Amino acid sequence: MDPRHQLSRSLDKLAVDPTDLPTEMDIDTPQAPASSGVTIEGLKQKLTSQLGAIHVEIEDMSGGCGQMYEAIIVSPAFAKKTTLARHRLVNGILKEEIAAIHAWTAKCHTPEEWEKKRPQ
Repeated sequence: MDPRHQLSRSLDKLAVDPTDLPTEMDIDTPQAPASSGVTIEGLKQKLTSQLGAIHVEIEDMSGGCGQMYEAIIVSPAFAKKTTLARHRLVNGILKEEIAAIHAWTAKCHTPEEWEKKRPQ
C-alpha cells in the first residue's frame, strides 16, 4: 500500500469531535489563581509542634493564593547547626507543604541569635 494512503487512513482515525473543543466562553473566562491548600496557620502549627519553634512569623508573598511564603523561625533545635542543616531540618518537616507551593524562603535562628537580630 502507498505510504501516503496509509497516512491518510491514520489521520482519519484521529479526527476530533467538534463537541469536545473548548468554546469561546471556556477560553475567555479568567481563572482564579489555584490555591495550594497550604495555610499560614498550618505551617505555624507544624513548625511549633514538630520543631519546637518558640517564634514563627510567616508571610504570604503571593497575594493571598498560598503559593509563596517567607518565614522567620526561631528554635533551640537550630543550635550548633549550620544554615544548610537548619534549612534541611525545616524542609524535611514541611516536605509535603513545600511540594504543593511555588516558593518557600526560611530564615532560621536560635533564640540567642533572634534576641540579637529581632526588631526592637
